Amino acid sequence: MTRETLLQARNLQVHRGGVQVLEVPVLDLRAGEVLALMGPNGAGKSTLLLALAGLLPHSAGELRFRGTLLQSRGHREAFRRRMTMVFQDPLLLDATVAQNIALGLKLRGIAAAERNSRVRDWAKRLGLGELLDRSARHLSGGEAQRTALARAFVLHPEILFLDEPFSSVDTQTREGLLDDLGHILAETGTTAVIATHDQGEAARLAHRLAVMQEGRIVQLGGLREVINHPEHPFVATFVGMETLLKGQVVSSREGLISLRLRKDSGDREVVALGEAQPGRMVLVGVRPEHVALSLQIDNTSSARNVFLGAVTKVIPRGPFFKVELDCGFFLAAYVTAQSMSELGLEPGRAVVASFKATSVHLIRKEGLDPEL
Repeated sequence: MTRETLLQARNLQVHRGGVQVLEVPVLDLRAGEVLALMGPNGAGKSTLLLALAGLLPHSAGELRFRGTLLQSRGHREAFRRRMTMVFQDPLLLDATVAQNIALGLKLRGIAAAERNSRVRDWAKRLGLGELLDRSARHLSGGEAQRTALARAFVLHPEILFLDEPFSSVDTQTREGLLDDLGHILAETGTTAVIATHDQGEAARLAHRLAVMQEGRIVQLGGLREVINHPEHPFVATFVGMETLLKGQVVSSREGLISLRLRKDSGDREVVALGEAQPGRMVLVGVRPEHVALSLQIDNTSSARNVFLGAVTKVIPRGPFFKVELDCGFFLAAYVTAQSMSELGLEPGRAVVASFKATSVHLIRKEGLDPEL
């Protein structure tokens, strides 16, 4: 079933001081979907978010809401009444939680009885039921952000825009906020756009992902598609494909591609799934969670890619460890603390690294130097 397009951007551009900081040829936002804008600091996520929300004037291009061009002041104001925004800083008034949640309703002239009912409902849904009479000045960071979310949802927006909403709270608080926001978005079917640099947040909330670099969308697609099948080296590294190597197709037959890794790899070969023209230069990517480590070769394994290597570095990554290897080429793997202990992984340790042909992703990038 095709979802209705709520918001369309065409040839959208933003300039600052005569310099172009945003250029988006085409972007459609579908009803009921959550779109995540991801990228490093300065990639243009917040700029695009504000432009889509009509809060930042664009210097070229057009925005349409439900097919209507947002050109006149009246159209823009009508659109703004059907969307709402949550910022990294909750921007609360020096008033009670209830008064903060009710602010938008009051400005829109909603009657007191309905206003109070909706405030109590959303306060309860966001865990603020016992805090309605508390001053916003005495809230924790998580409570303040919950108040900002309640103030947004109480308006029943058609589109919710969120700009790095959880980047300033601690990990435990963020987990609770993500859970609650995810449930509410799914329950209400609210269309949302969230700007974030955190892949975990995007994975928890989004249906589609737009990866941005220098004011442009480098890749746009389904969450799994972008993470597992990046189309650009920048996207690959940004979404965590830490092993990215230059290679050349040696042969392609019966659905398997043999690739020779280049430069300092000692001409090691990797097997991938698919088809490609022999002689073609490609980038070979492997996600670290798809690499298995052991102390000896397992002859019963179905992995077609098996390499002897040595640990060069071990880096803690939350509940896991990133293990960097020299296999004649760079290779990264993620392991648990238990595997770290059982395998005795430390710099200099000899290991066997393996990964399946299905775990190898090829970026068929044109113009790669055959000598690389």
